[in-house]
Amino acid sequence: MDATSAAADGSGEGARHGGGERGKDGRPEKEEATKKVPLLGMFRYADHVDVLLMVVGTVGAMFNGVAEPFISVLFGNVINSFGESTTATVLDSVTKVVLDFIYLGIVTAVASFLQVSCWTMAGERQSARIRSFYLKSVLRQDIAFFDTEMTTGEAVSRMSSDTVIIQDALGEKAGKLVQLTSGFFGAFIIAFTRGWLLTLVMLASLPLIVVAGAASAQMLTRVSSKRLTSYSDAANTVEQTIGSIRTVVSFNGEKKAIAMYNNFIKKAYKTVIEEGLINGLGMGSVLCILFSSYGLAFWYGGKLITDKGYTGGMITTVLFSVLIGATSLGNATPSISAIAEGQTAAYRLFETIERKPEIDSDDTSGMVLENIKGDVELKDVYFQYPARPGQLILDGLSLQVASGTTVAIVGESGSGKSTVISLVERFYDPQAGEVLIDGINIKNLSLDWIRGKIGLVSQEPLLFMTSIKDNIMYGKEHATTEEIKRAAELANAANFIDKLPNGYDTMVGQRGTLLSGGQKQRIAIARAILKDPKILLLDEATSALDMESERIVQEALNRIMVERTTLVVAHRLSTVRNVDCITVVHQGKIVEQG
Repeated sequence: MDATSAAADGSGEGARHGGGERGKDGRPEKEEATKKVPLLGMFRYADHVDVLLMVVGTVGAMFNGVAEPFISVLFGNVINSFGESTTATVLDSVTKVVLDFIYLGIVTAVASFLQVSCWTMAGERQSARIRSFYLKSVLRQDIAFFDTEMTTGEAVSRMSSDTVIIQDALGEKAGKLVQLTSGFFGAFIIAFTRGWLLTLVMLASLPLIVVAGAASAQMLTRVSSKRLTSYSDAANTVEQTIGSIRTVVSFNGEKKAIAMYNNFIKKAYKTVIEEGLINGLGMGSVLCILFSSYGLAFWYGGKLITDKGYTGGMITTVLFSVLIGATSLGNATPSISAIAEGQTAAYRLFETIERKPEIDSDDTSGMVLENIKGDVELKDVYFQYPARPGQLILDGLSLQVASGTTVAIVGESGSGKSTVISLVERFYDPQAGEVLIDGINIKNLSLDWIRGKIGLVSQEPLLFMTSIKDNIMYGKEHATTEEIKRAAELANAANFIDKLPNGYDTMVGQRGTLLSGGQKQRIAIARAILKDPKILLLDEATSALDMESERIVQEALNRIMVERTTLVVAHRLSTVRNVDCITVVHQGKIVEQG
């Protein structure tokens, strides 16, 4: 097992939950994402303001797109003006065309402003909304989702990179595509109006241009999906490595992490090379066909001047119109590619946003009791972790914990002790049996409410990279300074906090690395005390501490276990010395109790 995988497993959760088929990087193997949402489906989170911005931006883009081929009409008029018989007539005709250029410039300026500003604002507004919805959806997912479907690094990568891709597709690139599409159709309408015979001849090359452009766009969509996947895997590796840098360094895992990261970057590099070759081949093919058609157009244009009475201005207008139309089609390729990437990225984000978890923290339909005694019961519970459906963890386990009593759960590693804690916290639901609080199935209780009545102290406490005060206050929103200090005193943490240079405002570092194990554990206990839970869950809360730290932490635990329903998962005798009942679990069953 490499260092990054060990770091990701943390305190053993990865070992308990992380079964199933996994790739070399330790992540669950899953099929490469190649699906995408429909074009209009990308705009599903637009509100009425966004729709208005997009409508105005579309109108501006259409005017901006049509203005470019309209220049060919003015060029044709200039050519015809040069053929006038007298100097005065030439100057008069050219002056009128010059004024037309000025008017066209004013219209284009206004249209360009509306196009760029409106589409950019619409794209930014929608991407910001998608970011918010995505984070909210990720946080509402059940724990099984993170065991089987998504890692932390992957979630962060999608939040940072995929939303940027979507923003580009919903904003500037969408407006650019409308502009180029309008320019394409406007150009050929003008060309047919001015000289349909020459336009038909030049159109012979259009199917070849369309086929070349469509083929390259299709291949680019496939390749870009591979590139996004590789970058997401690379970001996940970085997140695991940097987030667990101490473990990585202690196991000399730097080279392994770098090799893993470079492997994903090489995959991305290969797809970028492939993408560049496809892009270059597509653009080269389009330009080759385009320039060949110009030669044909000049030859046939000369015949039309002598045989059909065409003028030089008509030939110039048709040639420039077809040129602008074909160029618009070619220039649309990057926009089409960006929108295709956006559709692929949107599929990944929208799939998570619209996923409804089985254990939904946003569901407010559950019961809320006026008063909770704290009776806990597991009745004939069978459970398998979603990541390891073939391995039975709890095999018909039944356990009763009366209100206000303390029950210790002991047993060998892997017997299912911590799983009991996870079920009471409702991180998971059992496949069979019931978990009851005060005789009511926990599934029927409001999840947010019941978790507010339960406090959890784990073996490896996780602190946020902020101050001690903020970490303790995480247990109760809007807690007063007096409440925070009282909780710290009960947790035997006040003495060491007062000795720190900044006291309660001292920063704890990433994951609390600036504090010792005993100090971190006492901060976690203070956080649980501030929550004032009716049910307290202690998952090997002292097993990672030295004897002196264990003594101090155990004193704090003994204080807060009074008049609370407490479940203690422990290995050490000192932890279970003062409990009311000891339960021995073996292979998912209770084999002894007393």
